[in-house]
Amino acid sequence: MSDVPALPVPRLVLWRHGRTEWNAAGRFQGQLDPPLDEVGRRQARRAAPHLAAPLPEGTLVVSSDLGRAAETAVALTDVLGVPLRLDPRLREVDMGSWEGLTRHEVAERHPEQYADWLAGRPITGRGGEDSADVPARALAALRDLPEAPAAVVVTHGGTSARLIEALLGLGPEHRRVFGPLANCAWSELAEQSGRWRLLRHNTSAPELPDGPVPPPQPGARRPDAGASPEEGAPGPAQDADAL
Repeated sequence: MSDVPALPVPRLVLWRHGRTEWNAAGRFQGQLDPPLDEVGRRQARRAAPHLAAPLPEGTLVVSSDLGRAAETAVALTDVLGVPLRLDPRLREVDMGSWEGLTRHEVAERHPEQYADWLAGRPITGRGGEDSADVPARALAALRDLPEAPAAVVVTHGGTSARLIEALLGLGPEHRRVFGPLANCAWSELAEQSGRWRLLRHNTSAPELPDGPVPPPQPGARRPDAGASPEEGAPGPAQDADAL
């Protein structure tokens, strides 16, 4: 990974925020900031102790400054008893004129842009941000962290996917291979022998009835979960995970 600068932490956990009403409706959020819905808050409270259990002492928690990510992050910092760092460079991909629209509305109003998106091609005329530019700002945020044994990065579907691609040296053609993170799911990467490796992907807390969250049990992780039922099937190769 000669093109990816060394980071001050050798272990990263990328945690996607909990569900919002716009997630449930299939509406593009981008850098707009709808709050977590009650399902999303419950997801964060449920996931936090499972996520915290294996983390080493001294783990940092850094989050996008958008409210849906920051609120998710607080569930974890409350468990760990550590401060929360906020960084706007970890925000979601800026989706320009698509923000606030559903997939159906985008397909109806901007069919050529939508076709490019489905095919993983650059999108012109949408405004906002090219998803190819996202890794530079997100990696800059991680490079500015102090040295620590690990960091939990609370961010968004599109941003987390672009970070994984950048750290592993993958191109857009690989996006369907590992798929987007479901709401409140996480991926873990570690630097080993000078390269970043994906140790687990789309891990989530077990589904439980409402009520007190029990302590995590051995083997409780559910790896490789697909997109959540609220999101529907995994999206296309471009920025489907930026919903």
